[in-house]
Amino acid sequence: MTTQNEPRSTRREADAAILHAVELSVPTHAQPLHIGDGFEALSFKHKQFHGLMDPLVMVDHFTMTEPTFGAHPHAGMSAVSVLFEDSEGSFHNRDSLGNDFDLLPGDLYWLKAGRGAVHDEAPLSGARTHALQIFVNLPARMKHDAPDSLHVPGATMPVIEGDGQRVRVVLGETQGVVGASSPALPLTILDVQLEAGRGYTHDMPASQGAWLHTVRGDASIRIDGRTTHLAEGEAIALRSGSARTMLEIHSSAGSQVVLLQGTPIDERFVQQGPFVMSTCDELRAATADYAAGRLGSID
Repeated sequence: MTTQNEPRSTRREADAAILHAVELSVPTHAQPLHIGDGFEALSFKHKQFHGLMDPLVMVDHFTMTEPTFGAHPHAGMSAVSVLFEDSEGSFHNRDSLGNDFDLLPGDLYWLKAGRGAVHDEAPLSGARTHALQIFVNLPARMKHDAPDSLHVPGATMPVIEGDGQRVRVVLGETQGVVGASSPALPLTILDVQLEAGRGYTHDMPASQGAWLHTVRGDASIRIDGRTTHLAEGEAIALRSGSARTMLEIHSSAGSQVVLLQGTPIDERFVQQGPFVMSTCDELRAATADYAAGRLGSID
């Protein structure tokens, strides 16, 4: 099935004042997804957040214990895997760029598919992978770039600890602590773990999109004078206004929250499975390229 997205910029021109305020979605439940006996996920799609998820297209919060998808193509987007530290064993990663290695608990792998790549990830025997699979859109000018990739071992990620908080800076920057940079457009990914009664404050730049999801427990999100409660498994999306904004995450009973933040692309796109292109013609071209073997292969 093909889905289409219209840029929010075209829908907001009639009321420029909204640019000065934070736009915030309501707490949103995922769609449960089960495939075979070895894969289950909470699946979030961009259409659930009315454009506020931009530049994200979808996020699956999944657990995988058996190979599920096999080798598959991507084009026009980045496929990002963020493994949580409670994963067990190795998650084997292969792609048509020549990468062939194991991801370990806490690792990140970013595949910028660009004009097209073939990818496969699967847990090794006895492993249990607990992770996020994130589709990040690429702007039209980058959809036909050569593929690129980034592996960030969890052991190399900066960690902010103390006062009942533990924050892994998976990518990007928070509180002056800088992690790795993506091979595409900048994205900040924070893995925030809080003890009961504790909180964490993130300084969010102007005109950014953010998406927050409670992996474990519940949390309160306070931004622009408004507080939103997130139950376990829920998510919200927001767009900051024309000034820097303090985003506060607080937990009364202890929680784990992920924050994904990037600059909205504000472009129309069409999606068909693992392809995210600017037009239907480009979708058809990407499908034809994969069928003809022009996106590469995994030997």
